[in-house]
Amino acid sequence: MSVMDRVYILHGWEGSPDGNWFQWLKTKLEERGIEVDVPSFPDPAHPDMDAWLVKLREAVGKPDGRCYFVGHSLGSITILRYLEALDGDAHIGGSVLVAGFTDDLGIKELAGFYRKPIEWDRIRGACGRFVVIASDDDQYVPLRHADILENELRAKKIIEPNMGHFNMKELHVVLNELLKIMQG
Repeated sequence: MSVMDRVYILHGWEGSPDGNWFQWLKTKLEERGIEVDVPSFPDPAHPDMDAWLVKLREAVGKPDGRCYFVGHSLGSITILRYLEALDGDAHIGGSVLVAGFTDDLGIKELAGFYRKPIEWDRIRGACGRFVVIASDDDQYVPLRHADILENELRAKKIIEPNMGHFNMKELHVVLNELLKIMQG
């Protein structure tokens, strides 16, 4: 992998770049010569999809095949909304979605990300390599969302036992799967 590889790690609702395993993953990737950005999204307690997408577009600039995304929770739909809005010829290298979900889970703060149907075809057109990681005991996100993401994105699905909502300080499965995507 060259220094041209770029990874963007997206936190979720009420999250921050310093939370969970994000800085651990950043360090592990930077040790391999990969450029990493963990953007801080505005008002994470009251997320606004448009504001989050503006922030992500600013962070990424011009996406390309050496561009990779990792999203946790609400960060996953942020990635999908970003991908569906890309120009038809734009394409990224791959994405890992951790504890992602396909509807607002009945939480009003998340409803703005789901006001319109997800454009699965456009998303697949912008990224052909997805890994979906879910836990069998996530207290917020039912496993059915992993099944939907797997089917709609034609993704590799990994179910991790007893990992809750993945709020730990290290998450090796994400590093391993992302490196596999990056190596082709």
